[in-house]
Amino acid sequence: MTTMVASPEVARETARRPFGLARHSLALARRSLIKTMRSPEQLLDVTLQPVIFVVLFVYLLGGAVAGSTHDYLQLLLPAIMVQTTMFGGMATGVNLNTDIGKGVFDRFRSLPIGRSAPLIGSVLGDLIRYVVAVVSLLVFGTLMGFRVETGFLPALLACLLVILFAFCLSWAFVLVGMIVRQPGAVQGIGFLALFPLTFGTSMIAPAATLPGWLRSWVEVIPVTHVMDASRGLMVGGPVAGPVMWSLAWSALFVVVFAPLAVNAYRRRA
Repeated sequence: MTTMVASPEVARETARRPFGLARHSLALARRSLIKTMRSPEQLLDVTLQPVIFVVLFVYLLGGAVAGSTHDYLQLLLPAIMVQTTMFGGMATGVNLNTDIGKGVFDRFRSLPIGRSAPLIGSVLGDLIRYVVAVVSLLVFGTLMGFRVETGFLPALLACLLVILFAFCLSWAFVLVGMIVRQPGAVQGIGFLALFPLTFGTSMIAPAATLPGWLRSWVEVIPVTHVMDASRGLMVGGPVAGPVMWSLAWSALFVVVFAPLAVNAYRRRA
């Protein structure tokens, strides 16, 4: 049986119809969401892994860094929330690379839809990973003794900011997924990039306690701004500056990596 492949002109014309690209992207996001819900083990990295990190860090380092496990939990949990959602975004690139390798995207290319719709749909569908990560951490943290000290609305804004940042950063992993040939390579590159970007911050220890060269690094990377913003919104501290920097970095990630990812997908197609 011959597969009819939609020409780029047909795909562009279809995407130009009123809300065409949005409708197609949402339909593919629903597909991605259904696939995730049918394989709940895919959510282990955003449910079990952050819980293990919290337990280990709080009880191993809490007394040494903050003087008590409760004080350290208040410092740590908002930062772990940022780290977990960032690692969750890596799965988007891995899943896309896997689907391309299996030929799933060959079917998408035969449909009269916008060429970027499969990528947008996958990124939107993986928003569930960030929501699950945030909710799981807050529930478990509350059981351990974590308490929001600023109120419900600031805490909600902190969660939304963390999810937005992870969503925007995930486009970098989409780009990696379009460039490399194996899912394992996407994961390897992701870990190499994320470990210094998350652990090389004020997540584990306050920046003031770090050596000068490391403090200079911590103060300029975007992850630090998001962690500071989430802490300020949830337990108190500076908010305006970190939030503005977080939003600026999020916008920059989308502007830079989303077009590059779409172009890489078209070349690979």
